[in-house]
Amino acid sequence: MARKKEYREDEVVEKAMNLFWKKGYEATSMQMLEKEMGINKFSIYSSFGNKHGLFLESLKCYKMKVGVTLDKLKKASRGVEDIKQFFYDSVSSNYKAGNQKGCLVTNTYNEFSENQDQLIKEEMVAFMDNLKALFIEKLSMDATKSEETVLKEANFLLLAKHGLAAAARVNTQKEIEDYIEMTFKNI
Repeated sequence: MARKKEYREDEVVEKAMNLFWKKGYEATSMQMLEKEMGINKFSIYSSFGNKHGLFLESLKCYKMKVGVTLDKLKKASRGVEDIKQFFYDSVSSNYKAGNQKGCLVTNTYNEFSENQDQLIKEEMVAFMDNLKALFIEKLSMDATKSEETVLKEANFLLLAKHGLAAAARVNTQKEIEDYIEMTFKNI
């Protein structure tokens, strides 16, 4: 007879997500995960297969959490101003009592850039493609912009978002606000 789980998977995945977010995939050990999640290795392996499986679940958890911010952008109707607000929203939690972690997707993108892990690359590409499509949709609200300009600006903003996420780990709130304002000065 199988033992009943004494934990909720969604809760332990969120704890793992926060640890991966703070430390990165490679620097996060199974011992750290056990301690953070409050469950043993056997339970981790039983529920998620291995550290990699848990990491993929953590990425899904993160995407659900940032989904609220993305939905706000998707539903908005002010074009470039909505994208600018999205930039502000995406870093707002970084300046609450030592919570400077940047963006888990950007952190993962950077950590796995040289790695051949196809599943993680697919997760990253899907997230970035979705974000770029939202940028294109909002930029296209300005009828004076050509398709070519919209695409160039969307590419620029996608890269600027990567830079913002990385900077949010170490820069001050004022520096981040100045970065956002300068990013949108000519968009």
